[in-house]
Amino acid sequence: MLVGVGVPVPAGGETAAVATRNADAADDAEIWVDAANPQHGVIIGTDKQAGLYVYGLDGRVRAFLPEGRLNNVDLRAGFPTPQGPRVLVAASDRGRMGAALYLMDPATLEVRPWGVVPLDLAEPYGLCMARLGEDFIVIVNGTDGQVRQVRIEAGPDGTIRATEQRRFGLASQTEGCVADDARSLLYIGEEAKGVWRYPLDPAAGAQGELIAAAPSDRLKPDVEGLTLLRDGPATYLIVSSQGDSAFAVWRVDGVQPDYAGRFSVVGANGADPVTGTDGVAALGGPVGAFPEGLVVMQDDSDTAGEAPAGGRVGQNFKWVDWREVRKALSR
Repeated sequence: MLVGVGVPVPAGGETAAVATRNADAADDAEIWVDAANPQHGVIIGTDKQAGLYVYGLDGRVRAFLPEGRLNNVDLRAGFPTPQGPRVLVAASDRGRMGAALYLMDPATLEVRPWGVVPLDLAEPYGLCMARLGEDFIVIVNGTDGQVRQVRIEAGPDGTIRATEQRRFGLASQTEGCVADDARSLLYIGEEAKGVWRYPLDPAAGAQGELIAAAPSDRLKPDVEGLTLLRDGPATYLIVSSQGDSAFAVWRVDGVQPDYAGRFSVVGANGADPVTGTDGVAALGGPVGAFPEGLVVMQDDSDTAGEAPAGGRVGQNFKWVDWREVRKALSR
């Protein structure tokens, strides 16, 4: 796989590899930290052949949930339950054909399965979450480009209440998506065509705008992971350009996206380079040892000096300091 074509940014570290070896396994990640204590947090990542990993901010495995074929993952904090506020975690579930839901205790960081919301998709693939007012929303797209947007609540007895808000479709296979809660916008990646922007509010309809085309000098298909990072007044959209192992970045807090540049992740700090990347996650502000933000991305070959020539042993997630990315983009 081609090493990334973009301004080089050093890896800041990596997680342990997922247990599934010699296969396309690690896929997507998400980050949560306690706003009052940024040392208290986790990275949650999928092994799409086996289940869900909970990593500490040091990259070590805290827990593994053998939940099967989970693809993309996202989360939102402050979800009301009869036991008190929890972090709601959702993952697209290709085995049980829906959205698998989990509740994380923000005090103990324990993640427990909650249940599965069935969805009538050809194959649940991409997933992201949103807050729209008081509503907690899960958005899932399928390999056929169909999209389902569902409101999630906890009933008085703690059971899942799921209400479909809308459905729409794109012309071909989709995966990565991310919601901008503050601006009520939804970004979806159509793998062979580019990145679309939609209103998040169902009342606003489902008319999308193509804001970044692929293939182009910015995005080489497949278009994969999408994430947002807030840096003071600025909000950045980061998109995985899998075809050349790079990441394209736009500032998106204005009326129209402002292209900021591209970066790739090179080996450093004991981690090998990122190649063939898939999912990507980001969080601005203090995150563990990173005072201004962290970006986590899937690496399709965690060589660690042990992979055979031209092959992979395992896959994992790398991370980079947002300050290094900002420096590379001269922002």
